[in-house]
Amino acid sequence: MNPGVAATLEPDAEAVIRIRDLAFRWSPRGPVVLALDALDVAAGERVFIEGPSGSGKSTLLSLLAGVARPAGGELRVLGQALGDLNGPQRDRFRADQVGYIFQMFNLIPYLSVVENVVLPARFSAGRRARALARSGTLGAEALRLLTDLDLADADLLHRPVTDLSVGQQQRVAAARALFGAPGLLIADEPTSALDADRREAFVRLLFEECRQARSTLVFVSHDAALEPLFDRTIRLAEVNGAGRRGG
Repeated sequence: MNPGVAATLEPDAEAVIRIRDLAFRWSPRGPVVLALDALDVAAGERVFIEGPSGSGKSTLLSLLAGVARPAGGELRVLGQALGDLNGPQRDRFRADQVGYIFQMFNLIPYLSVVENVVLPARFSAGRRARALARSGTLGAEALRLLTDLDLADADLLHRPVTDLSVGQQQRVAAARALFGAPGLLIADEPTSALDADRREAFVRLLFEECRQARSTLVFVSHDAALEPLFDRTIRLAEVNGAGRRGG
């Protein structure tokens, strides 16, 4: 089901993301570039965020990941009020609770496939513990994720990620983001480098991994063909009340 523009949920729904009267500006005296009255995302939802350049997509993702801090209003992610945290505290929250698939993947070129996937365990004791509880060792959990994402070729696992195709690198990036079962998974245009057939296949694999990890998915894309796959769509240009659009 995809009901189109839907910014809020029923009041009794469990919200992984809760936004009320949110405002963001890039500088203390600058204009508000993102203004959201109310936006909730429930646990386990798969939400597609659509909007043209300048509608505020990148700004919203930065706020949800704790990279940026709201200028006003309420922003709660997994029950945590991110506006109450300082920079190091937001960094820790992001490491523990947020998986992020970047548009350009941002893999570490001198690390192997497996080393890239287990990287979150170096920065988060919580994700390390969850990975060990699931598979016994970090390597075994990396292999499980890579296998589920159709990248289990033993010849590739210990090679530098620069040896991989774009599609293979994309799946490594997804496995890294999912490693340690973060509560929130953010995907920023992760399919932009893939052809149409591979895009839908990748999204369906991502859905299954999110289901297993009980992760909520926020997925940003310009590809309208993917929209019907998701539970609902948020059209950011329509819900952003700022007079001037951001990122």
